[in-house]
Amino acid sequence: MALLQARHPASICPSEVARALTDNESDWRALMPEVRNHARELARAGVVLVAQRGTVLRTEQPYRGAIRLRLALK
Repeated sequence: MALLQARHPASICPSEVARALTDNESDWRALMPEVRNHARELARAGVVLVAQRGTVLRTEQPYRGAIRLRLALK
């Protein structure tokens, strides 16, 4: 959330979150499924928007490929 707030209104890549969670550069890829799942939970709660190529994705659909995260406006 700190990364999203620091970049608001811009978006971030989930890999930025994964990289921020580990000191070892090679370990961040293993964290990506967990980061993407957490992003989905935050999207369901209305906290973030998950987008792909500028289109906001529904939380029910699978996330394939590159996605971006940004804070949801309330």
